[in-house]
Amino acid sequence: MFHPLRVTEVSPLTDDSVTIAFEVPEELRAEYRYRAGQHIAVRRFVDGAEIRRTYSLCDAVPAVPAAGDGSAAGDGHGPRTLRVGVRLVEEGEFSTYALKELAVGDVLDVMTPAGRFVLEPRPGRFAAVVGGSGITPVLSQIATILSREPGATFCLVRSDRTAASTMFLEEVADLKDRWPDRFQLVPVLSREEQQAGLPSGRLDEARLTSLLPALLPVTEVDGWYLCGPLGLVTSAERALRALGVARSRVHQEIFHVDEVPSGPVADPIPGGATVRATLDGRGGSWPSTAGESLLETVLRNRSDAPYACKGGVCGTCRAKLVTGEVRMDRNFALEPEETDAGYVLACQSHPVTSVVEVDFDA
Repeated sequence: MFHPLRVTEVSPLTDDSVTIAFEVPEELRAEYRYRAGQHIAVRRFVDGAEIRRTYSLCDAVPAVPAAGDGSAAGDGHGPRTLRVGVRLVEEGEFSTYALKELAVGDVLDVMTPAGRFVLEPRPGRFAAVVGGSGITPVLSQIATILSREPGATFCLVRSDRTAASTMFLEEVADLKDRWPDRFQLVPVLSREEQQAGLPSGRLDEARLTSLLPALLPVTEVDGWYLCGPLGLVTSAERALRALGVARSRVHQEIFHVDEVPSGPVADPIPGGATVRATLDGRGGSWPSTAGESLLETVLRNRSDAPYACKGGVCGTCRAKLVTGEVRMDRNFALEPEETDAGYVLACQSHPVTSVVEVDFDA
């Protein structure tokens, strides 16, 4: 669900990125309570056209206060402020607006937090491989688990083009200063030599396969978190698989995917297809137009259907397939155990049978 939130801060991070802070009114704080690693969708209208973009929340989730302390920002009622990092994307409609026009006092529609790329505080050893703006959700994860769980350690391998392009450089350095014995930071620059540390260059599969075991016992890590461009995440996943890491311990979120060809177009279903959907406890049944995704069919009849990117990346449109079969063109959001359990991305799924039923509430 979207609510209009006032912008309270637009601060430069690098030459091509900013942080944006939104004020959460008291009556909405519970709705915007979030877990470390989740994201929000931001919506604006331009010449009648709707633009939605998804951004991860980058602040730490406030620790639960001691009994009787109900006045702190982390008093359990939800955040007073939401903060996201936005990097300029070439020809990006929203990112260009955010960096060049957005100002304090402006109001934007902001969806309540969503996403399953989360790390719940618990004792153990954790690690992440991130690239570029992929630091955003992981920054929240690191700050939250280190502040809440004294029995946790974290190793962060981050890749950036240059030092000047590195987002949240000071925030990560502060975490290192606060927990020097529990937080290991390994920065890598792909286009600039560092005075100390690792040589410059891309973190490809071969390099990660060699590097990671030198940093920590990879198979003893309780959770690996991979976030960034598709190439980096895929390379890291393959390296971890080659090193014997169990798939259940690897979690990933893609921040950018180039356009890829859709799958083969299925033959038209005789008589057309019917899409049934349950959303917010209400059901409906509608005919599907040839070539439409499940999400497009539902949106024609229910404007409140959840979505953000429509690219198979964010996972906002996740739904449980109840009956029928679908063809899912691409999936960069659902874990294998989710697809095994019957979950699909509605924005990428097309009917293969005459009747398809999905449940957005499941």
